[in-house]
This record gives sequence, C-alpha cells and structure tokens, in this order.
Amino acid sequence: MSKKTVKDIDLKGKKVLVRCDFNVPLDENRNITDNTRIVAALPTIKYLLENNCSIILCSHLGRPKGEFKPEFSLVPVAKELSRLLDKDVIMAKDVIGEDAKTKAANLKEGEILLLENVRFHREETDNDPEFSKELASMAEVYVNDAFGAAHRAHSSTVGVASYLPAVSGFLIEKELKFLGEALDNPVRPFMAILGGAKVSDKIGVIDSLLEKVDTLMIGGGMAYTFFKAQGYGVGNSICEEDKLDLAKDLMQKAKDRGVKLMLPVDTKIGKEFKPDTESKTVAWTEIPEGWEGFDIGEKTIEMYSEELRKAKTVVWNGPVGLFEFDQFAIGTNSIAKVMSELVDATTIIGGGDSAAAVRKAGLQDKMTHISTGGGASLEFLEGKKLPGIECLQDK
Repeated sequence: MSKKTVKDIDLKGKKVLVRCDFNVPLDENRNITDNTRIVAALPTIKYLLENNCSIILCSHLGRPKGEFKPEFSLVPVAKELSRLLDKDVIMAKDVIGEDAKTKAANLKEGEILLLENVRFHREETDNDPEFSKELASMAEVYVNDAFGAAHRAHSSTVGVASYLPAVSGFLIEKELKFLGEALDNPVRPFMAILGGAKVSDKIGVIDSLLEKVDTLMIGGGMAYTFFKAQGYGVGNSICEEDKLDLAKDLMQKAKDRGVKLMLPVDTKIGKEFKPDTESKTVAWTEIPEGWEGFDIGEKTIEMYSEELRKAKTVVWNGPVGLFEFDQFAIGTNSIAKVMSELVDATTIIGGGDSAAAVRKAGLQDKMTHISTGGGASLEFLEGKKLPGIECLQDK
C-alpha cells in the first residue's frame, strides 16, 4: 500500500491541517498520565515546522458524543505539546466556530494552532460533508497522522480529503511499513500471538493470520473457548458457549493449512476476580469447578518461549493473561521479555492492551514497532481496508 507522505508534496509555507491521535489518558485532575501518542506525532509536526508551514492540529479525546464537555477538552494536550516542542501552541475555543476560524486565518508560518475536540460535534462521527468542508476551508493541505483513528470514516479522518490534497504523516507511514511488510512479505518463521478475552473479537484476525503465519499461539480468555470446544470443563473461566463450533473450525483450518496452532497446556487459576485471590496452576484439562483461569502456566510459558526463539517475524496482539493483576501478569511479562531478546527478528506489538503491558514491563524500547492503534491495527491484521488510509493520495 503505497501512499504519499508529507515528503511527496510541496508544503513550503502552506497552511496544513493535521489529524493527530491525541486521545490520551487523563487522571482526575486532568493531568496526562501517558503522553506516548503526543510524542508519536512530533516527527511530523517538526518536519512541517522545518518547511515553514502554518500548522492546524485536530484530534478527538474520549467520547463526548457530540456535546461540549469540559472534561474532554484538549487544553491539557496543548500544554503538553508546548512543553515538548518548547514552543507556544495556540488553543482554539472551538472546532469550526468563530474563534477557530479567526485564529486559523491569522496563523503565521511556523505557528501551531490546536482546534478543540472534533467530537464535540456529532457531525464529525457522521462524516457530515458540510462539517468536513468547514474544517477543510481553514487549510491548503491535509495530513493524516492518526493511525489509531484510521479505521473510522469520520470528517477529520476521511471527509476533509474530498476538499484538500491528502497525504500521510510519518507515524502512519511507519505503521504501514511495519504492519504491511509483516503481512505481505514476512521473514520466516512468521509467528503470531493472540490474546484477549474473546474469540469473537479476533475471528477475522485468526482467519486472516492462518493464511500467513507458520505458528499461531493462543492465550488470554479466549483459550478457554478452545478448551471447551474439545470437551473439557473450564470452571468459571470466560467462555463463549456460542463460539464452540467456530473454535473447532479454526483448529481444523489450522490443520488443513499446515499452521502450527498452539494452545496453553497449563493455566494459572484463581478463586475470585481480585488481585490477591488464592491461586494455583493446573493442566488445561483439569480446571476445577468454582475456579477461573487468569493466566498461562509455567509449562506453557516455556513452550511458547522456546517456539518464539525460532521466529524471524512476530506479531503480538492481546495479553495472554490478566496482566493488570501482578500474580496473573507472569505469562504476559514472560512473552514480552522473550520478544525483547529476539536480536535478529522483527517484533511488532499490535497496540491496545499488549502495548500497555509491554510499557508496564519497561520493554517498549526493545521492540521493533509498537502500534499506536488498537482497533486500527486489529482491522489491518484482519486484512480490512482502513478508510483513513484509503482516502490518501497514492504515490
């Protein structure tokens, strides 16, 4: 997928609208607790500054559902950007209102304006043509650098591209490079690890990856649906009773395609859903009633680690256990550690909870690429077309 980037278009002195993903977590005092997504936007912003552009940034934050809600204001983002760039970022009070329009019109070369939360307008998520037109009217070029929102056909991710020349920023370019190459031209052995709670969330991804990988390892809550599909009890573990036939089909599909599908051979179980619950490790075929599976066991960790050490390309999406509780984070942390030690392999973390787990373990710098888009990377792995990428100009 070869899309034009900011380097393929004349930007000198232009007014540029940039869609970023500043959907960052805030604490109760509205302080940013993780600025990863803001930092990820800096290379594109700095490149535009070097080209003497006037920069208009826009993003969503949270789910204000089309209403102005102060708790979802982007003011903390403007402050953090000012600090990171060591440069004043002008904050607009609205998105396409008088304040934004006036500030955009008066914006000089080398200045940065941040519009208020685009989702304060319901028209944004409706991809309303009039709203898109108003947004586009403030600039001469559109740059999409919000991979985390690229799977949404909204005004600021797709609509504005109907009115302005549209290219990608460096973040989207990087995402397409690593995720695209892993799927289209992987160095083998190519392995994938899929975790998370439900098989239903990952059906498309499992199906798509079974066409491409040499080994697929399953962990997390969805493993118990596979156990149940083979006729074993899973106690109180999370299990999708209506997906048992599907789990059987996927196991058969792996067999037919010659893919090594690996399931846990033991599991760490707990009595209750709480951090300090009583726990023990049992074989996957022996989960007692009244107990719930929360992590992969030691034998599975050993088995998966041994397999991973042979890999040349690894994609990981979804933790393999309840990593929020320390005693059930061992599997996830172990997988992260093994991946961090793969010297000559490409290691890709598919955003969301797996990215959070890698950061929590302090291993983010040891991975080849950590995707900034949970839902977007999942849909990309599934082989779906992302509207926010499709609308950009081809090279």
